[in-house]
Amino acid sequence: MKALVFGGSGKVGSAVAWDLAKDDRIKAVGITGRRLDALEKTKKWIGSEKIIPHVVDVNDKAALMALMRRYDAGALAMPDRKTSYKVVHSAVEAGLNIVDMLEEYHRRPDAYETEGLEIPAGKTLDQYGDWIHETAIKNNVTFIDGMGFAPGLSNVTLGEGIRKIDKAEKAIARVGGIPSKKAAANHPLRYMITWAFEHVLREYMIKLKVIKNGKVVEVDAAGDLESFKFDKFGKNEILECAVTPGMPSFIFTRPQLREFAEKTVRWPGHWQGVQTLKECGLLDIGPVLFNGAKIVPREFLLSIITPRLRARDGDTDVCVMYNTLTGKKGGKNVKIEYFMWDVADTKNNISAMARVTGFPVALGLRLLLNGEIKEKGIVPPEDCIKGNIYSWFMKELRKRNIRILEVSNLKK
Repeated sequence: MKALVFGGSGKVGSAVAWDLAKDDRIKAVGITGRRLDALEKTKKWIGSEKIIPHVVDVNDKAALMALMRRYDAGALAMPDRKTSYKVVHSAVEAGLNIVDMLEEYHRRPDAYETEGLEIPAGKTLDQYGDWIHETAIKNNVTFIDGMGFAPGLSNVTLGEGIRKIDKAEKAIARVGGIPSKKAAANHPLRYMITWAFEHVLREYMIKLKVIKNGKVVEVDAAGDLESFKFDKFGKNEILECAVTPGMPSFIFTRPQLREFAEKTVRWPGHWQGVQTLKECGLLDIGPVLFNGAKIVPREFLLSIITPRLRARDGDTDVCVMYNTLTGKKGGKNVKIEYFMWDVADTKNNISAMARVTGFPVALGLRLLLNGEIKEKGIVPPEDCIKGNIYSWFMKELRKRNIRILEVSNLKK
């Protein structure tokens, strides 16, 4: 079996390749990027001859598809929607089974801040999403869409919870990557960059859909601020979360819910700082005139704040999950909660974000390589990680020291 990782020189992509290279059944792990030196650095870090660097431009469709046909399945760790869709488009045409980690439901592309997403002439966004799905089915392709942390672990756990009860009413996912408490004190907004920060700011500014009172409604990101106490795994921390578009597929796959939202977890004070930046216009993308020149406020802010948000020596990160599901079983009110507190692997130099995003992607890719996922077309995690596959998936996470605690009042 041969696996291909797109964006394999990035932090998350390299974690995917690192995990895959340890599997004796996988004979080759291709990693793609635009710079050979970055790919060779990743290969040296992984320390496996299985790793095969491929310099490829996702805009070169012919070269991209030719490479895809040399592999059995692929994982996408692309930094934005433009590059993600380019690889997805080529993959479904080339007949390559894929798993993507982006917080995007490719069946229903988000209309806000499209990051250069290129739509084929004559198609609307929704028509393009349907074309991807239908082309995948026609070419016998399975596309696990939104596998990682959030979307990913959040979808898988809440999807499992919903299957356990008779009627699911309210599902709230609270997930996020934060600096360690010590590191948070060293950075503005009590935040540290663990993946593409430009994309993070997009998630703070767009409108998104949630379910309220049984209806799908559109709301502003970064609203509905909630404070909660995390007291599992020996922790005792107060955290805050606000709505973001991290699980877009759930709106379409679990429409029976009366309430649904995905919220991003941060240290207290972060969201108040973000709100101030929004109110001041510093997260806007419309050009403004300054000293006779036009500048984009968000780009200007990024140039100033990005160096201050990068990890310093000794800084580590944490990934937190606290999901709740309420509903009924046997006519009685039930509640299921899922907790996770994951830390960086300092021995192997893998961040918590790379672990909880990259390892689920690697597991999804193994399922594709083994032919375990039978559904074709665009398939979100909540619809394919179930039954025996769910049990295997959770067991494999535990092997990687990613522990998810389920707490419920369901009777055994």
